[in-house]
Amino acid sequence: MHIKGIVFRKSLMSKALLTIVLFVSSLLFSVNVHGQSAQAEANFAVCRACHTIGGGKLVGPDLKGVTEKMDEAWLIKFIQNSQSLVQAGDPEAVKIFEEYNKIPMPPHNYSDEQVKDILLYIKNGGKVAGAAETVTGVEETHVEKKAIETGGEQLVAEGKREDIRHMSVTFIVMVVIIVIALVDLFITKIIRYKWIHTVLILIALAVISEIVFREAAALGRQQYYQPDQPIWFSHKVHAGQNRIDCEYCHFTADKSMYAGIPPVKVCMNCHSQVKKGKITGKKEIAKIYAALKNNKPIEWVKVHNLPDHVYFNHAQHVKVGKVKCQSCHGHVEKMDQIIQVNTLSMGWCMDCHRTRNIDISNKFYDKYTKLHDKIKNGEIVKATVIDIGGEECSQCHY
Repeated sequence: MHIKGIVFRKSLMSKALLTIVLFVSSLLFSVNVHGQSAQAEANFAVCRACHTIGGGKLVGPDLKGVTEKMDEAWLIKFIQNSQSLVQAGDPEAVKIFEEYNKIPMPPHNYSDEQVKDILLYIKNGGKVAGAAETVTGVEETHVEKKAIETGGEQLVAEGKREDIRHMSVTFIVMVVIIVIALVDLFITKIIRYKWIHTVLILIALAVISEIVFREAAALGRQQYYQPDQPIWFSHKVHAGQNRIDCEYCHFTADKSMYAGIPPVKVCMNCHSQVKKGKITGKKEIAKIYAALKNNKPIEWVKVHNLPDHVYFNHAQHVKVGKVKCQSCHGHVEKMDQIIQVNTLSMGWCMDCHRTRNIDISNKFYDKYTKLHDKIKNGEIVKATVIDIGGEECSQCHY
């Protein structure tokens, strides 16, 4: 399934506001002596629903070069409260307001410094100034790189599911062979040589044992699970094409044990205006309106599940560990229909813990004095999750 045309926009208010905000931000940089912080990227996540930086227009204008067009002081006021300027009759504010269909942009509780940060982020082409691969300075592990650099999870999953189906057929065939061999050995006796029965039974038992072992090892896991959802929703369109930040919809991922499933009102931030898709027409989006009208949540089917005896905290990994969503969930921005691409097994988690470096400069790790001493003495170069208890059973099972 490929939903190619849903133009995902953020709440029209936020869109227009941020559109203008970023558009207006152009001149800002010319007067800027403010140092950019990594928080700018997080603040700009709200803007991505409506704007791109060099990717063309979405709901709002392309923000590339926007920091070279307007006065910084004016931009700060406009971004913080655009309607106050519109109501005051400011010609530029009124012009923008009318150009974008008079969509009121809500006030944003950003300080002057935060607005400057956002404008610098735009000026830098959507990157945090001075950052390498990550804003925290923590080097990505080979596990994460592999997950992010490889695409085509859907194709791989289809092949794996086909293998599983073949395995089921093979299991049945082996059982049938054993039954036939035993029946012939003791009853029909068509085959004269008993060693042939023995060979057939041993081969069948060997194959069955291999299948049973694999299935037992995968018990409780659901790699390549891809359930149908109540609404034809494409992450490829929303997270990929329109670059909606994962945490805009899954807004509890950095502060809760669970990433959370977005309520209908989050969908309506954009779909109050986007009522038709190029592929699905009005049919799928109409389901969102129906859920809102009937005051019933959309019953999304959870894809990634862990056994009940496993404790996993999203906030701990997302906010503190700076683990990217793709590391565990695969290239969701390339998937129309979400699929579990990794095993999420204990061994898989341990592989990550053994290789993922931690930011030892975080004040939380000040109490790990021995670890700091080892780094100072040159015993180890960098600390990994294992060094702070990443292999202790009680961390995930208690």
